[in-house]
Amino acid sequence: MSTATPATRALQNLKIAFETLEYDYDPGADRIGLQAAAAIGADPARVLKTLMVEVDGKPACAVLPADRTLSMKRVAAAFGGKSAAMMAPDKAERLTGFHTGGISPFGQKRRVPTAFEATGVAGDAPVVINGGKRGLMMRLGPADALRAAEARALALCAD
Repeated sequence: MSTATPATRALQNLKIAFETLEYDYDPGADRIGLQAAAAIGADPARVLKTLMVEVDGKPACAVLPADRTLSMKRVAAAFGGKSAAMMAPDKAERLTGFHTGGISPFGQKRRVPTAFEATGVAGDAPVVINGGKRGLMMRLGPADALRAAEARALALCAD
């Protein structure tokens, strides 16, 4: 599998160190982030999934641990809106240039406001984030992930 994607190139252009991890993507998995964590032997709390949302009809990107669930109220508040909803998969693919199951917060076709769940990037332990292709993950430092995505760390998840 080629590991060159818009996401990996975005990190390379920023001179951010990362390690690529490949695994057998299972499109039938109930929770793809948890399947990826199990496949690479990583803590699901440090494997971050990328979800595209709409806040008051405007696109945004939410990045959170694979074992957590978004709170749409918190997402709306994080992006300064009144309501939030998941973006339709086909719209997310057109907007980001990535296929669902392979969406990365890095190197998206169109940059949108991005926030990471604060607990997912707390501390210095590396995080694992989709590399822009199904079956490809990237391990990097949490501060580097925030910088590369031009993101803020906020409370996005349900308790």
